[in-house]
Amino acid sequence: MARTNQPFSASARAVRLLGAAALMAGTMMAGAASAQSVPESDEPIKLTINDWTGQEITTRIMGGVLEEMGYEVEYVQADYLAQFAGLESGDLTVAMEIWETTGKDALKEAVATGKVEDLGETGLEAKEEWWYPSYVKEQCPGLPDWKALNECAELFASPQTSPKGRYLGGPVTWGGHDEERIEALGLDFEVIHAGTDAALMAEIQSAYQRQKPILAWVYAPHWAPIRFEGEWVEFPEYEDACYNDPSWGTNEDMAYDCGKPYGWVKKVAWKGGEEVWPAAYQAIRNFKLTNEDSGDLIGKVDVDGMPLQAAVDEWMKNNEDTWKSWIPQN
Repeated sequence: MARTNQPFSASARAVRLLGAAALMAGTMMAGAASAQSVPESDEPIKLTINDWTGQEITTRIMGGVLEEMGYEVEYVQADYLAQFAGLESGDLTVAMEIWETTGKDALKEAVATGKVEDLGETGLEAKEEWWYPSYVKEQCPGLPDWKALNECAELFASPQTSPKGRYLGGPVTWGGHDEERIEALGLDFEVIHAGTDAALMAEIQSAYQRQKPILAWVYAPHWAPIRFEGEWVEFPEYEDACYNDPSWGTNEDMAYDCGKPYGWVKKVAWKGGEEVWPAAYQAIRNFKLTNEDSGDLIGKVDVDGMPLQAAVDEWMKNNEDTWKSWIPQN
């Protein structure tokens, strides 16, 4: 009996050893698969940088989170509206701020191609409109009603535009239809575009400090409407028909006889990237930032002189629970 039990015992022991080895190998393979699940690819995720401080802050916060997740991130300078061509082709991956106020139609057209994906709202609430400092109302008491603008056009005139009033618009790449709005509403104004966001804000700040009349493009979220006392001009309220149907509104022959739309700021992406970096896309969908956070960060950079990356790093250090909540859990 003892002799017959020896082979059986050795066989059982071998089976047990083989089973343990298989279990260990399976555990190691599962661990390796888990470790490799994010990032799913070592291809860089290309985030666009547009020409205003707030957008770069938003983008570098998201980029920092993606880097924390192990992704390779590349920042690419791109024009606000022209970037959609790159998003459609896959040469660009993600744009973090498309504003309803100026990018609604371009986003709709890009999504309709089937090559661009709407990744949802950022939590920021957009407003972009003609703005003036409160002290201007002493000289143009009909404001904020847009009908008062022609009565006060010379108040805002410059040697470049006189006798017409001067409206200091944003960079041409921002869109906004201000020239069309002026023509449709019969305003005695001329648009002079600032070359950059920084130049726009520097001129507004200089005028405010000297208490000089100025009519300019101001937007929120931003530090300017927080730190400067002022108001937005009240144009006829925007409706989609205002931009699409010339018969709408006070001018039956022209579109754009209304103010700009107010609303969301969205994240958009190359649709093909969802298959390449699914966890990254989910994190981008989860991204949320408030107007207060954004305005505070922009002010630190543009007014207080803090380096942009330092402001981003400080925010991430102080808001770790917030950005970690964007990372999808396996």
